[in-house]
Amino acid sequence: MSFFSCEEAECREQDSHIRLRIEPREKDLGEFSVRRVLPAARQRMVGPFVFFDHMGPAEFPPGKGIDVRPHPHIGIATITYLFEGEILHRDSLGVVQPIHPGAINLMTAGHGIVHSERPGSDLNEQSKLHGIQSWIALPAEQQEIAPDFTHYAAADLPQWEDGGVTFRLIMGELAGHQSPVKTYSRTLYADLNVDAAAETRIALQEQEHALYVAEGAVVLDGEAVPSGVMVVLEGGDEVVLTASEAARVLLIGGDPLGERHMYWNFVSNSLERIDKAKADWREGSFPGVPGDDEFIPLPEDA
Repeated sequence: MSFFSCEEAECREQDSHIRLRIEPREKDLGEFSVRRVLPAARQRMVGPFVFFDHMGPAEFPPGKGIDVRPHPHIGIATITYLFEGEILHRDSLGVVQPIHPGAINLMTAGHGIVHSERPGSDLNEQSKLHGIQSWIALPAEQQEIAPDFTHYAAADLPQWEDGGVTFRLIMGELAGHQSPVKTYSRTLYADLNVDAAAETRIALQEQEHALYVAEGAVVLDGEAVPSGVMVVLEGGDEVVLTASEAARVLLIGGDPLGERHMYWNFVSNSLERIDKAKADWREGSFPGVPGDDEFIPLPEDA
């Protein structure tokens, strides 16, 4: 005799907070490839997150590495977060900053910035690169603010353990902890290192959330989530995360900012503003990067 009023599969669906699964698209960048998760056809943004790339893992022989020539951005802040390797950031503000695993490079484009990403001090060695590159859209009233760059050391980020999961809070608030990394709207970003047999409950406060499994596999509210998949959550203020193997999970979220248009590295709620940025880059009106005279042409001009 059954005491359940629904079929087992239907009950699991009702109990789960997972609304959508996103499998990344592989994109070849020459020296290495990335898995592009956002924007996706059915999910353009999660909170303010308008772009989410899983870089690597890649291995480079001596003399090779990431080598992204100067290129422009508007309307966003970029967040570089590495698991392995080193990247040397240069920008049109004159900043020269290497980034190492666990640290944060937060570059606010505002009305316009140009930067390059080159190999770090490990160029002449066998090296690896693995991490996440993400962009958050700026609120409409802050899209034209002055560009800015801030580096946060790994030791500056709050870290704690719960139920076999080590949390590192990159941005926002979680479980009573507050990250020092600047935000422009309600934003959550955390790195979760999950032990085998871990079980933890995560209380969520923002309106939109997603989890991306970078390594290993986890179970979220009873549903298996393998490596390389992002799950977008449906409401609810708490999720249960368990694992039977070690895993690494990125948790992102925030409150929605409204529609954004994207062309190449330009993000805005105005198509006219994007057209102006395209013309400015084509005409050389963006500032240059001191010490790095190369540039990436506008895609339609390449």
